[in-house]
Amino acid sequence: MRFLLVEDSDELAAAVASRLGLDGHGVDRAATLSEASGYLDAAPYDLILLDISLPDGDGRDFLAKERQARRDTPVIMMTASASLSDRISTLDQGADDYITKPFDFAELQARCRAVLRRHAGAADSRQRFAGFTFDGLAATVTVGDEIRELRARELRLLEIFLSRPGQTYSKSHLIDRLFSFDEEVSDNAIEVYVGRLRRKLEGSGAKLETLRGVGYRLIPE
Repeated sequence: MRFLLVEDSDELAAAVASRLGLDGHGVDRAATLSEASGYLDAAPYDLILLDISLPDGDGRDFLAKERQARRDTPVIMMTASASLSDRISTLDQGADDYITKPFDFAELQARCRAVLRRHAGAADSRQRFAGFTFDGLAATVTVGDEIRELRARELRLLEIFLSRPGQTYSKSHLIDRLFSFDEEVSDNAIEVYVGRLRRKLEGSGAKLETLRGVGYRLIPE
């Protein structure tokens, strides 16, 4: 998945981006609300991590404008305030969740997973499709009695395909969803990850189909 991190602290931003990167997410970092607007105009994002206090304004005002424009990208607010009134106002202005600084990275990762599941309409981390069971929390695919572990990018790629089975995704779209602007990625990288994912799905009733010159889609065989 591709995240936008809006945080003016270089140290915290680097630490968050590094930790989420280990999970296979592409993370773009904006230090100001102005930069964040530019990123949102340039690319689609699956989740926004938004600080409240930024050099050029209040993250809550920025969030309110996003919601008024009917943009429904999930948002987790990051705040140094633990007051109940601040937490309530954050949620009332359209945030999907909040986390109080300083936070544990494991908690942040869990909140990201929970928000993404809710946004996708999934009650838990397991999803069944065409003869296999995908567990995003455990990072596994189960085919029959065999449990197969997924690497970070394989996991995120399967999440994309399972979000809309049957839909065709171009290589450029998959690159946009999986990688940040700072990462240099070729079309061949997508071919490699698709090939690895196909091997993980072997023996199930699912097919990761190539539509030459168009892209890929996940369908029942």
